[in-house]
Amino acid sequence: MGRFGKVLNRVRRGVDIVMIFASLVALTWSPLLGPQAGPLSRGLTLGAVVLAAALVTRLSRRRPLAQYAPVSAAVIAAGVQTALGNSSPATIWLILIVTAVILIRQFLGSHTNEGLMRDLTRQRAILARQAFRDPLTGLGNRQMFMDHAKDALEDADDTKTAVIVFDLDGFKTVNDTYGHAAGDELLKATADRLNANVRANDTVSRLGGDEFVVLLPRLADEQTADTVADRILHDLQKPLTVDDLVLSVRASAGISITQGGTLDVDTLLREADEALYHAKDDGKGVVRRFDPVRFAEAAQRRRDESDLRRALAEMQFEVHYQPIVALNGELTVGVEALVRWRHPVRGLLAPADFIELAETLGLMPGLGLWVLREACAQAVVWQRDNPGFKVNVNLSATQLSSPELTDEVGAVLADTGLPPNSLVLELTESTALTDLTESARILGSLKTLGVRIALDDFGTGFSSLSHLGTLPVDVVKIDKSFVKAMRETTANGSVAEAVLQIARTFNLAPVAEGVEDEVQAGLLRELACAEAQGYHFARPMPAAELTGLLQRQTATLADR
Repeated sequence: MGRFGKVLNRVRRGVDIVMIFASLVALTWSPLLGPQAGPLSRGLTLGAVVLAAALVTRLSRRRPLAQYAPVSAAVIAAGVQTALGNSSPATIWLILIVTAVILIRQFLGSHTNEGLMRDLTRQRAILARQAFRDPLTGLGNRQMFMDHAKDALEDADDTKTAVIVFDLDGFKTVNDTYGHAAGDELLKATADRLNANVRANDTVSRLGGDEFVVLLPRLADEQTADTVADRILHDLQKPLTVDDLVLSVRASAGISITQGGTLDVDTLLREADEALYHAKDDGKGVVRRFDPVRFAEAAQRRRDESDLRRALAEMQFEVHYQPIVALNGELTVGVEALVRWRHPVRGLLAPADFIELAETLGLMPGLGLWVLREACAQAVVWQRDNPGFKVNVNLSATQLSSPELTDEVGAVLADTGLPPNSLVLELTESTALTDLTESARILGSLKTLGVRIALDDFGTGFSSLSHLGTLPVDVVKIDKSFVKAMRETTANGSVAEAVLQIARTFNLAPVAEGVEDEVQAGLLRELACAEAQGYHFARPMPAAELTGLLQRQTATLADR
């Protein structure tokens, strides 16, 4: 409200008080100013009038109509007195004064109301601007974009409509390094550069944070959207001076295009966001169009992630065991524990179908510890009839990097009662060689528990032979590719022989993997390989099936 309006408002309140007081005086005219009124009567009446006027004034602040009650009563009383012929000229003049005050009050009120209406109109305009504008950049906000996009799709006819979502790469680093003031200036400059590269009928909005969106309606061809996006990315890469700083930040962009009104706004924006995600995934600083194939793959991955998290919560996993046999008599002397996922829709899944995803999601430490506990508990049961029976359990890369690994393994051994030398912990060469020094330290810590360490896929790791002596390893598992190639060429056969010789040189126990037939088993016997595993002997099986296999083996030995 302006200054003049505030003055009018104060005058109006003063007139209201005069109106109330005059009306009460008119009602109490006879005891107050009548010919027979004494000083005491007049004083008491005047005091009552002042008190009543104060009460009515106070009440009218909450109930504005209350101020008209004394006026109405005074007018009615004057009318009755006039009809009875008892009115005096003084009373009539007083009523005229009250009427005049009411007219003045209405005049002042109308001007005050005009001021209020102007203020309300101004406030509505400000609110409308805030509802559709971003206060920092002056661009439209998400609501404006949604409204304009809906209108564009309704009027698209046979033309194309494109939505381009931009995201500044490294904006958080600018905020963290130079402060939010520099970040705000960068956002304003981005808004200016976006506006400079679009047509007058295009819409540029800030979705929030460092994410912007451009709406391109009524396009003749799809290539226009690519051209605009590339031009904007090139412009955004230009250095920007903020105070004494020179900033240069790249951006990534995702494009979604529809013909006519085929897609709604929400779908267009979601597809542009998905394309932006792919642009980020492809190295940032690039433009990507929405790709239905990649979208389907990403959607499937999200479903897999959700399923895998639920599987771990509901423990939909099982441990299967593949026998490790002594080649001299093909007796099962141990097993390798292999996790399986009993998916409610897809059935039994092998590790290759979910282990990599579990690693990415950080679920392997929990899942790996569960497998370790299950396998150790089961091995204790088998050892009752098969003394010295051993169990191999795989360690993932995330498990190997956990500082709690040694304590966790020790706790499992203590809880299950499995002798430490019956547990063989396997890790691949690639995992061990990621950080050789740290791997040696962790494996050395595990060795203090009394467990044995096996190096899986031996012979496939880079520079594995030169680093073999660094790792405290007890067992090497010869990779199945060498086993498979033994009978194909003499040269490849000699590779398996060389690996076995290396194992003996380092005093390591060799186990051949992936043995698929009797020919491979025979060649391994000739090379004096002590133990092997593979489909030739048995596939991975549930614990109950392996129990039956061990019982049949025991019965066969008893019959000999």
